[in-house]
Amino acid sequence: MADAELLELRPQGLYCAAGDFFIDPWRPVERALITHGHADHARPGHRRYLACERAQGILRARLGGVALQTLRWGEGLMLGAVRVSFHPAGHILGSAQIRVEHRGRVWVVSGDYKTEPDPTCEAFEPVRCDTFITESTFGLPVYRWRGQREILSTIDRWWAGNAADGRASVLYCYSLGKAQRILAGVDASIGPIVCHGAILPLNRVYEQAGVVLPGVQTADDLGDAADRSRALVLAPPSSAGSGWLRRFPEPSDAFASGWMQVRGARRRRGVDRGFVLSDHADWPGLQWAIAQTRAQRVLVTHGQVEPMVRWLREQGLQADPLATRFGEGADEDEAGAPGATDVTDVTDVTDATDATDHAGENAAHAHGEPPVARQD
Repeated sequence: MADAELLELRPQGLYCAAGDFFIDPWRPVERALITHGHADHARPGHRRYLACERAQGILRARLGGVALQTLRWGEGLMLGAVRVSFHPAGHILGSAQIRVEHRGRVWVVSGDYKTEPDPTCEAFEPVRCDTFITESTFGLPVYRWRGQREILSTIDRWWAGNAADGRASVLYCYSLGKAQRILAGVDASIGPIVCHGAILPLNRVYEQAGVVLPGVQTADDLGDAADRSRALVLAPPSSAGSGWLRRFPEPSDAFASGWMQVRGARRRRGVDRGFVLSDHADWPGLQWAIAQTRAQRVLVTHGQVEPMVRWLREQGLQADPLATRFGEGADEDEAGAPGATDVTDVTDVTDATDATDHAGENAAHAHGEPPVARQD
């Protein structure tokens, strides 16, 4: 990898020798800079952690009493000869891109990101750099998201229809990030909302950070059968078939994920409905984010790496794959979901126009006028 003296791969992870630190390492190290709280990026066992201030609650909830130092958005810190700073990635609460500057060269490690605005976390902030390390979870042209409001309205209609029929609505979603995004956007007047125990402590972290979420209940709180039949039940995918869910007999079930763009993934999940709602950038979003950085060199990691590298090279950029372990051991984060490469059987199961009709859309539409990339 060129410029290996700035960031290079080691067995522990992505290492900066000039600053003596790792970014999202997968083996225990002395100093770890963390982009966000999902388990494939924030692992236990490091001696010292550095993250953005907004991620502190999630990291404490997941890692316990670790030695954690935090920085405000954009605040610089010198580590050896390197200046580092954290900038919003728009993935989940406190998710960050890490800017690394050394002797006039700037690299940005994006972690996971999305470009659509989301009331539960800070919006993605483009940062200009020489080398950009990007994810490519949904790095294929078939992945093009509709607006969040449209998808959430579709969830509301599904929930209301089920409630009218006397059926609970079980919606499988990832416990950190996706669940809170759904809670912040659904119409809580339709009926009671129940959250699985894996989601409740993370809701509290979001609320303590100032994110407004509706009141939710546990399954034990709903003693009345009529309330159970009107409930929206948010549960992690791992709870499917569990005794906990048997408290809601004969529900309608659905899954909220970017993988629901692919009909085969929905079939494998065995659910009634799929809602295409992702906390990762879609194909236009990836293209837009990369262009905003003005980087001439792009390293692509985890997801649809080869198609993205090929497309970037066709645009005249220097692009290469970067083999990391992100996505491994992810706690139901989309980065580790199955069925990612099954793109010959595509559908949009939200019953609107086909995804391919949106070929001209760009993630910048979600922002209105695209923000100018930060220059430091």
